[in-house]
Amino acid sequence: MTQIIVTAVLKSKEGYEEQLLAELKKVQKGSTEEAGCIQYTIHQSIEDQTFVLYEIWKDLQAVEIHNETVHYQEYRKNTADLVAAKTVYRLKEL
Repeated sequence: MTQIIVTAVLKSKEGYEEQLLAELKKVQKGSTEEAGCIQYTIHQSIEDQTFVLYEIWKDLQAVEIHNETVHYQEYRKNTADLVAAKTVYRLKEL
């Protein structure tokens, strides 16, 4: 069983930082209650409106289950118009 690290880098549209942060905190709360979630932290750049999510999941199946949850689907819908750029990495530790 290999843990999966998800790192997501999101840059909010100008003026939407607070709204995006509120949505990130909502999805964080739901995610940390999932059985497969080991860690889920939100970071904010001190230089611009960039947020970085750092997540550790028990395994790939836990990530896939997470992606189907109601709170994650709501987060995707609620942030679609708030994000200017997003990059997501699924990683394994070597």
